[in-house]
Amino acid sequence: MERVDVAVIGSGQSGMAAAHALRRHGLAPVVLEASDRPVGSWPRYYDSLTLFSPARYSSLPGMPFDGDLDRYPHRDEVITYLLRYADQLDAEIRTRTRVLEVGYRDGAFGLSLEDGGQLEARAVVAATGTFGRPHRPDLPGLEGYVGAVLHVADYRSPELFTGQRVVVVGAGNSAVQIAAEVAERAQVTLAARHRVRLARQRALGRDLHWWLARTGLDTLPIGRFLRTPPTQLVIDDGRYRAAVTAGRPDRRPLFKGISDTKVIWADGATEEVDTILLATGYRPDMGYLAPLGALDAAGHPRHREGISLTHPGLAYVGLEGQRSLSSNSLRGVGRDAARTARHVAAHLASVEQDWEPRRAD
Repeated sequence: MERVDVAVIGSGQSGMAAAHALRRHGLAPVVLEASDRPVGSWPRYYDSLTLFSPARYSSLPGMPFDGDLDRYPHRDEVITYLLRYADQLDAEIRTRTRVLEVGYRDGAFGLSLEDGGQLEARAVVAATGTFGRPHRPDLPGLEGYVGAVLHVADYRSPELFTGQRVVVVGAGNSAVQIAAEVAERAQVTLAARHRVRLARQRALGRDLHWWLARTGLDTLPIGRFLRTPPTQLVIDDGRYRAAVTAGRPDRRPLFKGISDTKVIWADGATEEVDTILLATGYRPDMGYLAPLGALDAAGHPRHREGISLTHPGLAYVGLEGQRSLSSNSLRGVGRDAARTARHVAAHLASVEQDWEPRRAD
């Protein structure tokens, strides 16, 4: 069986930040990526996605974005950036390598791969994020709805919805951005249990992220105190406030039921709806850790600030609220990766083990 120092599961921003940090501690991580490119889920995001943080705040450790650092990079720019980062990363990245499950025996982790291969690792860093596990909440009557139900994970562009009656469920950045985009071609309602909280992208001549960095709010270690992530602010350059004010989309409380193709609104009114689009977030996509007992009943990792509470050699990078409000973002993942790598390196140094990484026969 092939042996490696540290197996990093997932590439993209989290996995590559983890590998970069592990290399700085003299470890030899092997990054295992299920897709065909080391860019994580970025190619599957919707076409118009643009970062809310300027390029100067959106880089991974060791390689800043090039060009205008005050611009807001779009999805394809991020993909290009991550491919360049992978090229300069001093770590092995194996694409088309899906991990099915992770076990533990005699002080080492055993990884079973989709192609039938096996790996043994002294430590594992789970960095697969959340995109592969869209959250579809149990909404009233949704199981009986006969129209189209999509999650924003499946959304690419608004053309599909031209002329339709669409309800977007959610109140976060993706919900508002997509609802406003679709509303240019369809009649759209933004429905949520709580109000949309808009935050100005620029204040007093500075981008919001300048203020977050200057005040320290972006790095404040509040992760351990968050039972659930706080309500997401919708970062707005003025377009979304204007769109909502104009009723494109309009806002309503979440519907109280559904009958066939009709939504029943909170005031009792009913309305035919063609598509319900769920912008209801994601959950950690780490089912491969279930055999370890490393997850709780809801499939969330048992951890404290990215350090496993069940296995000393297991750690995480890229979880929402892992340590700070920016933990699962390009601008924040590097800080968490550095902390996780320090823990992994210290753990491996403390374990006396006759172990030499080796290739499969």
